[in-house]
Amino acid sequence: MLNKDVRYGFVIDMAPLNKPTHTENSMKHLVLIPTLLIGATYATVAFALDKTHVSRKSPQAPVQQSAVVEGADNFYKSDKALVQKVTFKNQYNMQVAGNLFIPKTLDQNAKNPAIIVGHPMGAVKEQSANLYAQKLADQGFVTLSLDLSFWGESEGQPRNVVSPDIYAEDFSAAVDFLGTRTFVDRNRIGVLGICGSGSFVISAAKIDPRMKAIATVSMYDMGAASRNGLRHSTTLEQRKKAIAEAAEQRYAQFTGGETKYTGGTVHELNENSTPIEREFYDFYRTPRGEHTPKGSSPKLTTHPTLTSNVKFMNFYPFDDIETISPRPMLFITGDNAHSREFSEDAYKRAAEPKDLYIVPNAGHVDLYDRVNLIPWDKLQSFFNQHLSR
Repeated sequence: MLNKDVRYGFVIDMAPLNKPTHTENSMKHLVLIPTLLIGATYATVAFALDKTHVSRKSPQAPVQQSAVVEGADNFYKSDKALVQKVTFKNQYNMQVAGNLFIPKTLDQNAKNPAIIVGHPMGAVKEQSANLYAQKLADQGFVTLSLDLSFWGESEGQPRNVVSPDIYAEDFSAAVDFLGTRTFVDRNRIGVLGICGSGSFVISAAKIDPRMKAIATVSMYDMGAASRNGLRHSTTLEQRKKAIAEAAEQRYAQFTGGETKYTGGTVHELNENSTPIEREFYDFYRTPRGEHTPKGSSPKLTTHPTLTSNVKFMNFYPFDDIETISPRPMLFITGDNAHSREFSEDAYKRAAEPKDLYIVPNAGHVDLYDRVNLIPWDKLQSFFNQHLSR
């Protein structure tokens, strides 16, 4: 019998998700492929900084832990809001899992604004998304962090699949869910996408006018990153090679061969590790931000499947971004972020009202969890202004 919670006028299934898992016993199907293109938000050769800014012979930096990263608080919790696990279906009849944050001071007899928060590409809601959802709930918003399909506690087989269309649908499904809560004003729902989810919320918002205010933090255009690499460092020949490799792997898996994974965060550092590899490693491979979903393995976290990763090549989230207007858009990026080019590109293409906010002395991953750098006041004022009655 399912354990259910009926507070706040809706049913919350408190039972664990019943989904297939990928366990240590299936590691024989795990083959990690380092490629020049990754299509996820992590560094390989194609995602390295200009060679003039990278010392390939520098000594290995010590692995940082959360205690030595100033202000890092990815697993921040507060007693100002109630947190409930919820699930809902997207239009593909897949179950999407999320955490619903309800401020304890909420007027349950009123219609309140709400914000959906999406995690970085290859991550799960426990990494960055919960932090933002909790902090915004502390400021009085109903918030919902979600696991994208194929990741975390959400459904989708095989695990770690890349599907930008389904990712965008997950955000619209989250609007379906929030917009049918008795205490949420369906005309005041905003979205916030971190890293890769920034491009997914833009893709969703272009065809879902129910998203009334759109914000991104440390955004990656996952399509452009996959096709071109950072600073257009990927050649056409490299792109074609990666596509051919993924296509050939389809034959292997169709005939029962092992699943191969690509990209993601490296599992160890050495003297040749790039600054971007170190940046992601410090978050995903240390207690600062490491989280392995139940039933998965640390060997799989952040790694998309090789055959699906090329789906990003056909993903153009910034095309027609101007059609989101007159709904407001806010792009937040660090002045030292290797991903800054994507927020600047989106801002240039978007129509008014729009705002580009550059955080001083901040890199890409800094804005995942360094609460002393994240511009909470800017986010609060943006959503207060544009989700007001």
